[in-house]
Amino acid sequence: MTELVARAGRQQQRYEAGCRLVAGCIPFKYRSFADNEDGKYEKVVEVLMINANSGPGLLFPKGGWENDETVEEAAAREALEEAGVRGDLLHFLGQYEFKSKTLQYKFSPEGLCKASMFALLVKEELQCWPEQNTRQRSWLTIPEAGECCRYKWMKDALEGGFTKWLDDQMVSRSKMANDVNSSASSPEKH
Repeated sequence: MTELVARAGRQQQRYEAGCRLVAGCIPFKYRSFADNEDGKYEKVVEVLMINANSGPGLLFPKGGWENDETVEEAAAREALEEAGVRGDLLHFLGQYEFKSKTLQYKFSPEGLCKASMFALLVKEELQCWPEQNTRQRSWLTIPEAGECCRYKWMKDALEGGFTKWLDDQMVSRSKMANDVNSSASSPEKH
């Protein structure tokens, strides 16, 4: 088995107009549970968060976007390195600007960062991953995740980007189901 190793250093990272470019994702999965009242199964969305290496609160996987990869590849790599998950990037959630309190660099002396965030449907949760010794994973409901977000910009990505996208998906599925049901129940005209 090939050992996975996390990338380190800032030499290959991208910068634009004084901002460090960052890529990340909100990993998620669907969990089914039985509703005790009527015995029906309901799907609940859970998102994966990781502990911060410094201080309290939880984070979504994110890190520097490097010169030899696309932004999508960088987001998927960060999910693998920091959270030990693989999956499908389903949607670009938006760009979120923030200021790093600890990481200033010659190309970003103010510590400004711009994060491109994606929704990642988790297909595989690895038992061994590059940052497993420093990261702990937590699966949370969306409201729980909102309460635990360490940074406002991540909470904005969750609530304004991810939740809005999920709601749009539900409306589209519901509309498609209604269209199928109404065409199936309407009499054919000859």
